[in-house]
Amino acid sequence: MSHFTPPDPPTLATIAEAKKSLEVQQQSLRELSEKIQSAQDTLSRYIRETQYAITEMEKERGILEEKVTITLAYISPIKRLPAELLREIFYFNFEEYPCCAWVLSAVCRMWRKLVLSMPILWSKIRLMTNLASSAETIRLWLERSGNSVPLDIEIFLRYSPSPVTAISSKNRRRVSYVTTQLFGDALDVGPGQATPVIQLAPVGGGAGHAATLVQVPQHHNAHVPQILHTANAIAASATGLMHTLTAQGPDDVFGMPPLIPSDRSSHNSKTRKAMHWGHITFYYLVEQMHRWERFVFRFDKQFSSYAALGAVEGDAPLLREFEVSCAEASFYPNWKWLPSAPPNTHDTSSLRSLTLHYVPFKWTSSVFHNLRTLNLRCLPNVHLAIDRILYIINQSPQLEQMSLSFASPGQPVLPLTPTTCPYLRSFNISGHYHLTALVEALILPALETLVFDVDTRDAVEDTVSALLARSGNPPLTRLSLAYGVHNTSFFFSAAGVTSWHFLSELDQLEILQVGSTPFEPLVAALSAPSEDAQQDRWMCPNLTTLCLRACHTRGDAVARLVQMVDARNPDLSNGGAPFAVGGVAPARLKKLEVHECSQLGPDVVAWLKTRVDEVSCSDPLFDRWVVLA
Repeated sequence: MSHFTPPDPPTLATIAEAKKSLEVQQQSLRELSEKIQSAQDTLSRYIRETQYAITEMEKERGILEEKVTITLAYISPIKRLPAELLREIFYFNFEEYPCCAWVLSAVCRMWRKLVLSMPILWSKIRLMTNLASSAETIRLWLERSGNSVPLDIEIFLRYSPSPVTAISSKNRRRVSYVTTQLFGDALDVGPGQATPVIQLAPVGGGAGHAATLVQVPQHHNAHVPQILHTANAIAASATGLMHTLTAQGPDDVFGMPPLIPSDRSSHNSKTRKAMHWGHITFYYLVEQMHRWERFVFRFDKQFSSYAALGAVEGDAPLLREFEVSCAEASFYPNWKWLPSAPPNTHDTSSLRSLTLHYVPFKWTSSVFHNLRTLNLRCLPNVHLAIDRILYIINQSPQLEQMSLSFASPGQPVLPLTPTTCPYLRSFNISGHYHLTALVEALILPALETLVFDVDTRDAVEDTVSALLARSGNPPLTRLSLAYGVHNTSFFFSAAGVTSWHFLSELDQLEILQVGSTPFEPLVAALSAPSEDAQQDRWMCPNLTTLCLRACHTRGDAVARLVQMVDARNPDLSNGGAPFAVGGVAPARLKKLEVHECSQLGPDVVAWLKTRVDEVSCSDPLFDRWVVLA
C-alpha cells in the first residue's frame, strides 16, 4: 500500500480517500494481531509441554540418584566392617568426647541403631543448661543409659535465661558438608532422614588421635586389608568430626544433648517451666541414684526450684565423687538431704571426693567418712565450731587434698586435740581468723601445697612456721599467702608478714604467691645473700614461679625487683650464671607475675621479659594511699 500524503487543509475528496485507507489499515492490524496471538499461544503450549517433560525427567533423575546413593552405601566398605569393630571405634571416641553419642546417632540409621544399643555411650551426662530448657533432655539421656551402667553426671545450671541456640539452616548445611567430607559414601544416610535439632553449647575436649585397629581374625576374606583401611579411616573421621565441630567456637559446638522443643507461646509458660525445672530434673536423677558413680551439679545463684536439691537422698553404693556448688552465697533451709543425713542412714561407702560450696550440710553426716578429697565452703550464716570442723577432718584419715573456707566459724566447744593427716598433700584454708586455731591443731607431714588465705590478726609467718615445724618440715613446693581475690582491698593487713626468714627453711619451694603484704622486704629476701640483709644463703633456691598481688610499695620497689631478677636470672647471652653460696645456686625464675603493686613502666616490663620466660604485669587501678572522701 502506497504511502498517502493528504493535502493540508483537507478537502472533501481527500477525507473520503483517507477513510477508505483507514478501513484497510484497521483490517491489516486485526489480521496481524491475530497472527501474533496465535504464535504466542503456540509458544506457551510448547513451553508447558517442555517444562512438564523436564519435570518428569528430574523426578526420574532423583529416583535414579537415590538408587545410586543406596547402592553406593550398600557396596561401601563400612557395610563389611564387623559391628564389634565399629563398637570399638565408638568407644574410642567416647573416651575423648563423652557426648559423642548424640553426634554418632545422627549420622545414619545403622549407626543410630548401634549407638542406641550401647548404654555405656550414654553413661556420661554433660549438660550446660538454664531454667528455660526442658528437663526431658535428662530423662531421655537416662533412658538411653540403660538400667545397670554406672552414671557420671555433670550439670551446670545458669540462672540467667539465655536464648537457646539451635542449628540454623546454614549450620545444617555446614554439618552435612562436614559429615560428607569426612565420611564420604561410606555413610548410609537414608532418604528423607532428617537431621535432629541439637543444642549448641561449649564443651571441653582435648585433642586426640585416631586408633589403629589391627586385630582382626585371620580367617576373614581377601577384603580384610580394605576393611582395616576403612576402619582406620572411620576412627580418624569420627575423631575428626568431633575436632571439626569443637573448633567452630563456643557458640557453634556439638557437645550437648538434643534440644527438646519448648513452648514459646507465652511468658507464663516459661515462668512455670522455670519454677519446676529443678523438681522434674532431680526426680529423674534421684530415681537412678543407685547408679551414680560421679555427681557434679553447679549453679551460679539460687533458683526458684532450688529446694529440689533436698530430694537428693538415698543409697548411692557406687558414688565416688559428689559435688554441689553454688557460686553465690544465699540462705538455704536445713534440707534432709545426703550431706545432712544422720550417720549410717544411707550407703555412701565408696565416696572418696566431696565438694560442697554454699549449700547446707551436717558435720555429723556419714558423707565425711573415708574421703580422699574434701572441699567445703560454708554458708556465711552457719557458725560451725572449730572443734567440729576438726571432727570432720578426723573422719577421713586418708585425706590427700583439703580445701576449707569458713566466713564465720564459732569458737571451739571442746579443747582441740592435735590431729595428724599423714597423707595430706594439698591444704587450702581461707576465711575468718578463728581458723588459725584449727591450723595450730594440725600436723601435716606430707604437705606439698599450702594456700593460707585467713584474715589473721597475728603475724602469719608464726602460724606457717609452727605448722611446718610440727609437721617435720614437709616437702612444701607451693606456698600461697593472702593471694585470694577477697584480700585485695584498700588496706594491707591481710597477709600480716613481718619477716620472711622462715623462707630459709623452704629449700624445695617452687611456687610462691603472696598478696597484700610489703613489697620490698619480700623481694630483698629473695635477692642475692648479703651481710646487710643478714643472709648467708639463698632463700628458696628452687623457686621458679613468683606471683605478687596488691603488695604496697615504696619508692625503690621497682629497683629492688630488678635487682632480684638480675641476681636470680643473669644475662645468658654473656654467659652469666647466678653465683653459688655454700655450694648452692638458685634455679632460674620461669614465671613472674606482679599485679596491682607498682607501676613498673614499659621499659622495665620489656627488660623483665628478656630475663624471665613468662611475665605478667598490671598497674594499680588507684592510689591505695589516697583517703577517699
